[in-house]
Amino acid sequence: MFPKSVYVLLVANSARMLAQAARLAGFKPVVIDIYGDQDTAQFAEAMQQTASLSANDLGNALDKMCGYPINFAVFGSGFENELDGLERLASRFIVLGNHSELTNFLQNKPAFFSLLSDLKIPYPDASFQKPDSYANWLIKPMKGQGGTGIRRYRCDEDVSDQIYWQKYQQGIPHSVLFLANGERSQIVGFNKQWMTRLNDKDEFIFSGIINATALTNEQKIEIKGWLDSLVAELSLKGLNSMDFIQSGRNCYVLEINPRPSASMQLYDDDLFVRHIKACDGELYALKQNTAEITGFQVVYATQDLIIPAGFQWPEGVQDLPRENTRISVGRPICSMIMHAQDPETVVELLQKQQEFIINALDRLQTHGL
Repeated sequence: MFPKSVYVLLVANSARMLAQAARLAGFKPVVIDIYGDQDTAQFAEAMQQTASLSANDLGNALDKMCGYPINFAVFGSGFENELDGLERLASRFIVLGNHSELTNFLQNKPAFFSLLSDLKIPYPDASFQKPDSYANWLIKPMKGQGGTGIRRYRCDEDVSDQIYWQKYQQGIPHSVLFLANGERSQIVGFNKQWMTRLNDKDEFIFSGIINATALTNEQKIEIKGWLDSLVAELSLKGLNSMDFIQSGRNCYVLEINPRPSASMQLYDDDLFVRHIKACDGELYALKQNTAEITGFQVVYATQDLIIPAGFQWPEGVQDLPRENTRISVGRPICSMIMHAQDPETVVELLQKQQEFIINALDRLQTHGL
């Protein structure tokens, strides 16, 4: 087990969440990510922006961090399409989390769905050959994250060999955040998600998440059983999440994210330390704080824009782009966290804040400061 006040390398598409959690836990974060946001830099001892998480780009960024006495590394989202980058990271540092072979297995959809079938865990029907009918089928990338590339199947479109088809399942998107020690799971919390349509190719992009659900106790117990089976079978470790659809009394698994996910921000437990301990085989009792509901939402650009110098971000906004950053339509601008005593108020606050940010930035593109 590592002591606090040591250097930890954090690598992700956006590492702000991990840097903030590590800093609050007493560690010294050294960050490599793609966005290079203002608040990420504030939490980090050092930050290196990279064009991608590929082995080549990440290797160059790692070389620039060699002067720091890094004790271990933790990775976040972004390696789903860059497994060679994850392998490069593991070749240079102790990585506390799941190994690249497990990440690769979970991206191997035929193998993953076969495992679910063996464990009698339900999931929406999937096909790896073009369906005879296009009705109610989705196209999904074999390796993706955050809903990128998921769209409704249209029978006349050309498709690549890097996709598969999955039946559209009516219901409410959910996720469960959990810790694992390679043998069993420990649930942190159940969450409800919502999606947004950005364009014809991205119709189900992750938009937001809240730590309030209408799941029954029976459904929660059933999902806990699924997680225990999957953890034992896959030797999952650390902080992970599993996405699923709840449709009436039934739940259907979509995927496992074998790394800390955005829902980590909904809970005030010391989850960064618990992630480290779980990777070392230790799970201990979680504190339950049910006094407040917390929601997280991503704000996407509705037009191409430039972040004006001196722009005043409202309270509760994070992942703040630097001044003069160019953001293309459909790309994330920032994210927001809101708290309230009930989920309806949280969602309302998030929607109002998003509207304010988009309107303010759009107005400044036209009229200037």
